[in-house]
Amino acid sequence: MGQITLQGVAKRFGEVEVIPPLDLAIEDGEFVVFVGPSGCGKSTLLRLIAGLEDVSGGRILIDGADATEASPAKRGLAMVFQSYALYPHMSVRKNIAFPMKMAGVPKGEQDRRIEAAAKALNLTSYLDRRPGQLSGGQRQRVAIGRAIVREPAAFLFDEPLSNLDAALRVGMRLEISELHNRLKTTMIYVTHDQVEAMTMADKIVVLQAGRIEQVGSPLELYHHPRNVFVAAFIGSPKMNLFSGSVAAEYGAQNIGVRPEHIRISADSGKWKGRVGVSEHLGSDSFFYVEDTGLAETITVRSTGEVSLHHGDTVWLTPAEDKIHKFDKNGDRIR
Repeated sequence: MGQITLQGVAKRFGEVEVIPPLDLAIEDGEFVVFVGPSGCGKSTLLRLIAGLEDVSGGRILIDGADATEASPAKRGLAMVFQSYALYPHMSVRKNIAFPMKMAGVPKGEQDRRIEAAAKALNLTSYLDRRPGQLSGGQRQRVAIGRAIVREPAAFLFDEPLSNLDAALRVGMRLEISELHNRLKTTMIYVTHDQVEAMTMADKIVVLQAGRIEQVGSPLELYHHPRNVFVAAFIGSPKMNLFSGSVAAEYGAQNIGVRPEHIRISADSGKWKGRVGVSEHLGSDSFFYVEDTGLAETITVRSTGEVSLHHGDTVWLTPAEDKIHKFDKNGDRIR
């Protein structure tokens, strides 16, 4: 079991309230991602759940039991940090075994858990090596293995891929998702990378200044953002936002259109502009269109076959059924 419930949980450092009271329910077996810009409180919230920080108010329930005052060791949770924190003088086997040794797990049971974790993480052939003989991705898998053998109610990941290069990040992202599918254990994952959030999560929690802006599935947040902040944060490249007369035309204070929902043409369309920078990625092309009079730059995502160059005059047409409307408070107009 790994159900985690936050009831009015708050955190203050002195007079500064970094997390106002919030409620959140995480169901058993869910993969939940906390996402938001740097300083939004996502890591602090994770540390409150882990028991590494004391709450300033509210309650934390784990499988229905009040764990608010429980020590980290008593919560049945396992945390994987951004830094691997491996013991360099120990073998992979001994690194993975360390938390079980501290907990007094019998040697035979230790061996069983180590072999199972190593098999799940493709580490079997590396068990007798030391961390210095491993790649960054392999070291991160060892850190995850050390968490797995504790057989926790939930895994807590605090930006675990930040130290890896781009290719390894993609690979480890897939491995962690596959691990979740195999173990069916609750996972809470913190990242500032909304691409990681969109590709890994069952449920995303978008945070800003310690407040929950929206909770939902990746596609819910993509198609139905609750406000301008979520609309601009979720999606890559980010949503184009317009105000003034073009927004008033749709009865809104602001409107948003995603780059993939704007058609670009050299012949005709609704908004006229000039191609600035172009990025050609093969299957996709991104055009940054200037001089439209609507926004400083409008980002358009198109197929890789579109051939336009710097300085070309173009026409842009938004998909009318894909326009997001927001009121003067930044909230979505239903």
